[in-house]
Amino acid sequence: MNKQTFSLQPFPCTELFSNLKITGNISRNANQLTICYNLGGDLKEIAIVPPSNAPSRKYELWGDTCFEFFLGIKDSLQYWEFNLSPAGHWNVYRFDGYRQGMQEETAFEKLPFSVHNQADSLELALNVNLDKIVSAEQKIQVAITTIINHRDSDITYWALTHRGAEADFHLRDSFIVEL
Repeated sequence: MNKQTFSLQPFPCTELFSNLKITGNISRNANQLTICYNLGGDLKEIAIVPPSNAPSRKYELWGDTCFEFFLGIKDSLQYWEFNLSPAGHWNVYRFDGYRQGMQEETAFEKLPFSVHNQADSLELALNVNLDKIVSAEQKIQVAITTIINHRDSDITYWALTHRGAEADFHLRDSFIVEL
């Protein structure tokens, strides 16, 4: 098993919310990917969609607070974008190359993840089998990201690294976790 911890940073051009911290860990055991996000700080300042009684696949989750990761096969242009809402909604998109050929990934009918929301922390954990999109022998590269929607309607973009002049989670040179 290859387990790594992470700490996300806000995009440099946004106002720093020093009271927020996004950390977690990611691992791949055979072809089972596990990622856990921990959002800590003054959560009353963050707009978080309440949990849904019927979580489902939804479009444009990035318009609200959303935990994301981007997964690519090493030495391939193809990649996937996983969106996870604290409300329980989710989606997965497949791309042929940088922002090219975006389409919903139909290999997944649901994503099994849990959300635990408390006054000063939110934990989101996903455990997903990747067999439907990559083989266990293929090396993958991952970019871990989060969009935070603040109650005053400011949006901040968090990632392991920000390699562009603007916040852009799709840049392949920001897929820095190898599993």
